[in-house]
Amino acid sequence: MTEKEENELKAICKKMRENCLTMAGAAGGLGFHFGAAMSIIEIVAVLYFKVMNSGVEAYEQRDRFILSKGHGVPALYAALCCKEIISGEELMTFKGDDTRLYGHPCKNKELGIEFSSGSLGQGLSFGAGVAMALKRKGNDTSRVFVLLGDGECNEGSVWEAAMTASKYKLGNLTAIIDRNHLQYDGDTEKVMPLDSLTDKWKSFGWEAEEADGHDVRQLYAALMKKSALPRVVIADTIKGKGISFMENIPGWHFGRMTAEQEKTHGQR
Repeated sequence: MTEKEENELKAICKKMRENCLTMAGAAGGLGFHFGAAMSIIEIVAVLYFKVMNSGVEAYEQRDRFILSKGHGVPALYAALCCKEIISGEELMTFKGDDTRLYGHPCKNKELGIEFSSGSLGQGLSFGAGVAMALKRKGNDTSRVFVLLGDGECNEGSVWEAAMTASKYKLGNLTAIIDRNHLQYDGDTEKVMPLDSLTDKWKSFGWEAEEADGHDVRQLYAALMKKSALPRVVIADTIKGKGISFMENIPGWHFGRMTAEQEKTHGQR
C-alpha cells in the first residue's frame, strides 16, 4: 500500500464516521449502536475499498461479506454511501418508515448486501457453509469474510463453526474479530474471559494473526494474506473510536446523542 492509498483510506474512514453520525441523527430517539459501528470502521473500509472484489453485480467470482455482529451495520451503510451505492439522502432514512436501511443487515441485492444477520453467533456458521459451497462448485477465486465481535465469541456456535472450517480446510474463509474488549454487559474478561483469542483459534486449526484494528496498513497486509487453512485476524480496536466521550465506555454500546453532543462530539 502506498502512502497515497493509505491517506485516501484514512479520509474514507473519516467520512464513514461522519456518515454514521448522520444516521444517528436521523434515528433520533430510536437509538444507535455507536460503539459497535465506530470500532469497525477501518476494518470495513479496508475490506470494501482495498481487499474485496465486491459490488452490486451478482457475478459468481465476487467475494462475500457477512457482518455477523449485525448491530454494527451503520459502518456497512457508511461504506456503501462512500462507494455511491447508497445516497446521502438515503442515509437519512436509517430506521425510518419504508427504509432499506434497517438496524441490522437485511439481504438486498440492489445495495450489495448479500446476507441478513444480527442474531449473534450465527455468522461464522453461515460463512463456513458459503465457503464450502463455493469450493464444491469449483470456485477457487471467491473469498468469504466474516466479521464478529469479541463478546460474540462467547457463543458455542462460533466454535462449532471454527471446527467445521478447520476440518474441511476452508482456506477461502477469513474471520475478523472486532477485539474492542467490551460487550453489552461490560468488560469481556469479566463477563466471560477470552484470554488469548489467538491461541484459541490456533488450537482449532486456524491460522491466526493480530493487527491494530485502526491501522489501515496493518489491516490490509493481514487481510490480503491467503492460506490453505481458514484464517482469523484478531483486530485490536477501541469501542466508540473517533468520538472522544464514547471511547471505551460500555454505556455507549447503544444510546442517543443530545443536540449539544452532536455539535461537540469530539471526532479526532
